[in-house]
Amino acid sequence: MPDYLAVFTSDKTGPKWAKWYAMTPQEQAQVQRVGIPAVAAWEEAHRDSIVFVGGPLGPTKRIDDAGTVTDVVNLLTVFMVVRADSHEAAVRLFEDHPHMTVFPCDGVEVMPVLGGD
Repeated sequence: MPDYLAVFTSDKTGPKWAKWYAMTPQEQAQVQRVGIPAVAAWEEAHRDSIVFVGGPLGPTKRIDDAGTVTDVVNLLTVFMVVRADSHEAAVRLFEDHPHMTVFPCDGVEVMPVLGGD
């Protein structure tokens, strides 16, 4: 079975994040009390498909072909590697994932990891 890189996306200037930023720290903590166990339960339910659990992604720096380093903002939020019978099956693993139903991610981009077994 092939491996797939899954990258959760989130527009930090969009409405989901505006709602998150409008919450008090106590309200955010309440969402986390629901969301973190939900993510753990999702991971447990899909443990046979998870190759590498990955994790959240932090601030991004980019270097170009001229050697210039800049700070950039992108949609990449969380990543993981999964294994599935097909590209479609890999994508479908993420239907109703807590990062999108509880937390403010808005999608998951899934792509095959090429050049492997």
